Amino acid sequence: MEQLAHLYAEHIATLQQRTKTIIEREGLDGLVIHSGQAKRQFLDDMYYPFKVNPQFKAWLPVIDNPHCWIVVNGEDKPKLIFYRPVDFWHKVPDEPSDFWAEYFDIQLLLQPDQVEKYLPYDKEKFAYIGEYLEVAQALGFTNVNPEPVMNYLHFHRAYKTQYELTCLREANRLAVLGHKAARDTFYAGGSEFAIQQAYLNATQHMENDTPYGNIVALNENCAILHYTHFDRKAPAKHLSFLIDAGANFNGYASDITRTYDFERKGEFAELIKVLNDHQIELGKGLQPGKLYGDLHIECHKRIAQTLADFKIVNLAADDIVAKGITSTFFPHGLGHHLGLQVHDMGGFMADEAGTHQAPPEGHPFLRCTRKIEANQVFTIEPGLYFIDSLLGDLSKTDNNQYINWEKVDAFKPYGGIRIEDNIIVHDDRLENMTRDLDLD
Repeated sequence: MEQLAHLYAEHIATLQQRTKTIIEREGLDGLVIHSGQAKRQFLDDMYYPFKVNPQFKAWLPVIDNPHCWIVVNGEDKPKLIFYRPVDFWHKVPDEPSDFWAEYFDIQLLLQPDQVEKYLPYDKEKFAYIGEYLEVAQALGFTNVNPEPVMNYLHFHRAYKTQYELTCLREANRLAVLGHKAARDTFYAGGSEFAIQQAYLNATQHMENDTPYGNIVALNENCAILHYTHFDRKAPAKHLSFLIDAGANFNGYASDITRTYDFERKGEFAELIKVLNDHQIELGKGLQPGKLYGDLHIECHKRIAQTLADFKIVNLAADDIVAKGITSTFFPHGLGHHLGLQVHDMGGFMADEAGTHQAPPEGHPFLRCTRKIEANQVFTIEPGLYFIDSLLGDLSKTDNNQYINWEKVDAFKPYGGIRIEDNIIVHDDRLENMTRDLDLD
């Protein structure tokens, strides 16, 4: 905690400087950042789990309290309007006293509809940053999420402060605890549901605490890219296990994937090992100055070589790429920025004005195309899958003749493979937060 407190001062100074730069450029007096509101379920008096505005939690690690506001101008001490109602139905948040509290002028809000008296009276030159446009309008804001401001904030969020990097390392540490517990439960013959519970217990997370819905897939379910079903019954035979699961710390996310073969031998186990080796080498390719999209193209070349080496496709690797066959087996992007969000903002920006950095031709699903620079954080997550619908589409093309369908059928019960690490780019080195924690 002492280290975080020390680093937090620099973090706030960085956010203040960014705020000052953009409001001066846009002729504004400041920003008013809304944490958000709880959303009531349709025809019910229950609420969905609250998800905070990422631009709010960029300033402070309050991720579970709606109806809070921050007023900033880049020079004065930021004002935090902290919602603390009188309520005997629910736990009321404590009055702020954590390491971050001293950096804010804190005013307590008893009722959400009383917030206006704490906000700037003349709102003409204050920009509202948040989701609730009707609330902004009712309060008198005319500048609502102005595009130049949002582009600037999103672009610069890719450059992490030392405080943020420390939070991301801790999010990785927590997730690795969960991954190891999940792996052990798989090898003990557990169901998807049992594996999920082992993961949550090890990370000390509840299901709504995780930064995204965990993917815990056994056997052919590993071919479903966003599988979140959690079958309560273990399969008759365990073949393979894919887990894509992260953890949250102070609002920062980790995003880690591993794939395992139950027998730990045979051709699918060899395929996992080869893809793991490619993943490590692709991670080493996160070099400052390179476009992330170029690394994605390199991944397709490696997938093609794997398809050729395992005789899944009866062509040379270059021909597999040229004919577009790799997209059947690797249909998603190589990775993305990571931070306050799992898919952090700014991944398609060439500059702080929001100029679009187009993906490589023929690769529309890539989540990041940006130039790689120091203090950015990325995921690297190559995959190789045997997906019925995509294979069906492939079988109807001229490329059908090059596919070793017997080999495909042998691999289909295993579903597929994805391996993912979280990596910090430094000026002179790369820091693989995931593998540094001995998750092999």
